[in-house]
Amino acid sequence: MSEIIGKISAALQEGEEDGLNELVKKALADGVSAKDILENGLLAGMDIIAEKFKNNEVYVPEVIMSAGAMNTATETLKPHLAGAGATTVGKALLGTVKGDLHDIGKNLVRMMFEGKGIEVIDLGVDVSPEKFIEAYRAENPEIVAMSALLTTTMGEMKSTVEAFAKEGIRDKVTIMVGGAPVTDSFRETIGADLFAPDAASAAEGAKNAILARK
Repeated sequence: MSEIIGKISAALQEGEEDGLNELVKKALADGVSAKDILENGLLAGMDIIAEKFKNNEVYVPEVIMSAGAMNTATETLKPHLAGAGATTVGKALLGTVKGDLHDIGKNLVRMMFEGKGIEVIDLGVDVSPEKFIEAYRAENPEIVAMSALLTTTMGEMKSTVEAFAKEGIRDKVTIMVGGAPVTDSFRETIGADLFAPDAASAAEGAKNAILARK
């Protein structure tokens, strides 16, 4: 790995937005490929942040800073990525279920997904089964990820899984559930595919599921 790629990874982990962007520009000027910068610098750095987050070595503010720095650097890279053969791993639909307006956990999952190279279609909060279906048909993602923070809204996860089955498209998508009251045994009872106890695990599980569908 070139020295500047290591510096890019380190700057991302520190959440140094301006410094990271300057390093990315310098790397491009020095002839480092956009694909190399993305995969071995930015995504590798986010992998380390995700692992530290999972181990309680960093916390939500640090993750937000790193994700913000990555977004800025990715915008700088975009014009150079088009012809570099760099593509996203896959696509995920993400939303907090109907009746639930909590979005902090969902937003953290989105950052972690993007850090794994997954394109995210964020449907926001209070997302009905019908809206998940409509978005699935429009976007054709490999993953549908649902969040619930209230025990009273967990039933909407079951309703959404059933809606996919009723539409005849249940086997075409991997459905992931998560949120404070959600457990793996609940996931099993509603017929979802994956449960994630935290945002970092969700991103890892989603990436593996996408690759398994390729």
